Amino acid sequence: MMRKIKNPWVGTEGYNCFVCSPDNPIGLHLSFYEDGDYIVTKFKPTHDYESWQNTLHGGIQALLIDETAGWVVCRKLQTNGVTSKMDMQYLKPVSTLLDEITVRAKITKMMRNVAFIEAELMDADETVLTRADLVYFCTPQFKLKPGDFPGCELE
Repeated sequence: MMRKIKNPWVGTEGYNCFVCSPDNPIGLHLSFYEDGDYIVTKFKPTHDYESWQNTLHGGIQALLIDETAGWVVCRKLQTNGVTSKMDMQYLKPVSTLLDEITVRAKITKMMRNVAFIEAELMDADETVLTRADLVYFCTPQFKLKPGDFPGCELE
């Protein structure tokens, strides 16, 4: 069962994330959900995000995957982190004529403060169009100072 994740940064001064801030006037305004081990988001690709005609730009695909992986770290590890490496595999073109695409990501392995994350971008039939393996350096919880991380809970 998918449950919406409460965005803990809403209302924080200076918060203007292009992907998840509801207040960024040119942002994507995406919400994220927890579905078992996965963190999931949905996106409506449009012509505004094309590279070639009717094709979602690969950089936008990378952005969606990277952000979803970041939310995996926030929700599952209750800390923040930064992307160290992202290995993308563009398997099939992503059409901007699709009604919706799904991005999902999960942790596959932890080594100390390093999270290995697997992510997929899929169409409505759950055909994987793009996949990625990411490495995230995560802040150990004992190093978080008050105010560093607000917690990431479900609504």
